[in-house]
Amino acid sequence: MPYQTVGLLGKPAHTGTHDSLKLLADYLTRRGCQILVEENIASEMPGNGFTACDLVTIGKQADLAVVIGGDGSMLGAARVLARFDIQVVGVNRGNLGFLTDINPDDIEEQMDLLFAGESVVEQRFLLEVEVYRHEKLKSNNSAVNEVVLHHGKVAHMMEFEIYIDDHFVFSQRSDGLIVATPTGTTAYSLSGGGPIIMPRLDALCLVPMFPHTLSSRPIVVDATSTVSMRVSKVNSDSLQVSCDSHIVLPVLPGDEIKIKKSADKLTLVHPKGYNYFTVLRNKLGWGSKLY
Repeated sequence: MPYQTVGLLGKPAHTGTHDSLKLLADYLTRRGCQILVEENIASEMPGNGFTACDLVTIGKQADLAVVIGGDGSMLGAARVLARFDIQVVGVNRGNLGFLTDINPDDIEEQMDLLFAGESVVEQRFLLEVEVYRHEKLKSNNSAVNEVVLHHGKVAHMMEFEIYIDDHFVFSQRSDGLIVATPTGTTAYSLSGGGPIIMPRLDALCLVPMFPHTLSSRPIVVDATSTVSMRVSKVNSDSLQVSCDSHIVLPVLPGDEIKIKKSADKLTLVHPKGYNYFTVLRNKLGWGSKLY
């Protein structure tokens, strides 16, 4: 189904992003689309008559959102856009670009495929994280890639306990713990030694960060589980929970962090020919076929 209203998002004051924005705006204008431009980049497109608006408005009104930048730009947009019935595609102006798979040199050809319905559509689930203090909710947020419990100081250990659906799993002394979605297993979790999980699997990966025992290993659990991290009262007061490395929630000794799958889902659309294993080979430098 052709897209009638398209939102444009990107990294401000970035030459590559600006070039792709202009190209996309011209392309969408020729297609007769209504164009919504995110507020923080609207100033880079003066006098064009496009509607400047916030992410929530784009989520409510647009059929498609095009995020121009790296995975960080996509993650920031995704946490908001996942609440709405909108498809999202990324133009890679960053480094790895696991989530932004349109090449800037092929924008028009790739967009032609999307408008022709020659695309691959998939949904990625998010995580909801809540911080409780004395059994009262103190803060909460969401994450596309991962939720990380970590110390506010570099190379500082902490003590905490892990529960899955209120069943005790283990206690640990380490630098923290990464709880990653399948989407996030190619991000921070991968750097920490965690496995790669295919996006369509309904699973979570728990990856200890520099644990003080050789027997601590990543564990994969059902994504319908609720993961609880109970922070020991013997810790110092400089603890944090981060969401996608963008949002930080303060944590005090004795707090409990609860993580579960969000009801919101990010709807990603890829041009025809998209294959997850091709992405892995290209981004991670895996070997090609021998024959």
